[in-house]
Amino acid sequence: MDLDLTPKLAKRVYGGDGGSYFSWSPSELPMLREGNIGAAKLALEKNGFALPRYSDSHKVAYVLQGNGVAGIVLPESEEKVIAIKKGDAMALPFGTVTWWFNNEDTELVVLFMGDTSKAHKTGDFTDFFLTGTNGLMTGFSTEFVCRAWDLDEKVVKSLVTTQTGSGIVKLGDNFKMPEPKKEHRNGLALNCEEAPLDIDIKNGGRVVVLNTKNLPLVGEVGLGADLVRIDGGSMCSPGFSCDSALQVTYIIRGSGRVEVVGADGKRILETTLKAGCLFIVPRFCVVSKIASPDGMEWFSIITTPNPIFTNLAGKTGVWKALSPQVLQASFNVSPEIEKAFSSKRMNDAVFFPPPN
Repeated sequence: MDLDLTPKLAKRVYGGDGGSYFSWSPSELPMLREGNIGAAKLALEKNGFALPRYSDSHKVAYVLQGNGVAGIVLPESEEKVIAIKKGDAMALPFGTVTWWFNNEDTELVVLFMGDTSKAHKTGDFTDFFLTGTNGLMTGFSTEFVCRAWDLDEKVVKSLVTTQTGSGIVKLGDNFKMPEPKKEHRNGLALNCEEAPLDIDIKNGGRVVVLNTKNLPLVGEVGLGADLVRIDGGSMCSPGFSCDSALQVTYIIRGSGRVEVVGADGKRILETTLKAGCLFIVPRFCVVSKIASPDGMEWFSIITTPNPIFTNLAGKTGVWKALSPQVLQASFNVSPEIEKAFSSKRMNDAVFFPPPN
């Protein structure tokens, strides 16, 4: 495999006083184009308002930092206004209009990852803004806007020209945005830091999986996701997606080492991961990570709503399932060596705590 798998940091695309929008470019991370995946981050300062927009891609949004308010309008549905905070995940299907607002002093940062297979540009999100200098309203003639909304020309000119910002603007301190409603969160958002753990291994790691059971909309976007936190020095068992899914991983906190092995037994990636990096594991390749002493946390999307993984090590690992004779013949080793190999890692299926 000749593709460059080196983890990359996002680069700023646009912004101003209200905040900034960052993205990962497929020219720098070729696996984005190869896997039809897009990735971006929205960072809003206090009173920062990300203008209403929709995208050409299915997405999963994950709040990396801060608190704020989001407006979500699913196709042919009413606006839902929800309070969002660190750890919240949302599935955003095609045609969903969203806006984002930060009413706190702490910066609000939202990660977006999704499927660009039907996008204008493979590996890139294209957002269509409803308002602003690059908004859709500015593209129509005054006549068309007047007739579509039954407005006079003076009102139309004000609507189209008064907003001089684009993408992200900063609102005044006294401007009142809609109040979020608790019931609007139902079915739209799941807090991965508060959800029941799917995997919990003492001194090893913890996982929350986002799937069609706890957030049904992921079925509509065709993506699954998970939040993984491993303790200092712990190892994530070598494994691979056995349903041809790609895994796109963003490092939220901490650092560690990663190795990826592909076809012909070749190590195609060996590097250090750090917070803010994005990297992609190609289909069927085996990946394993070891956290630094400060531990490591990451959020991943998987290009199927209900992913299936096979581990090579641990109690449920594939080597544990094979008979002793097959292991002896496969490795060409003695029964004693086979026994020493197969008797290890009996308890932990996914994460291995650091050696004593």
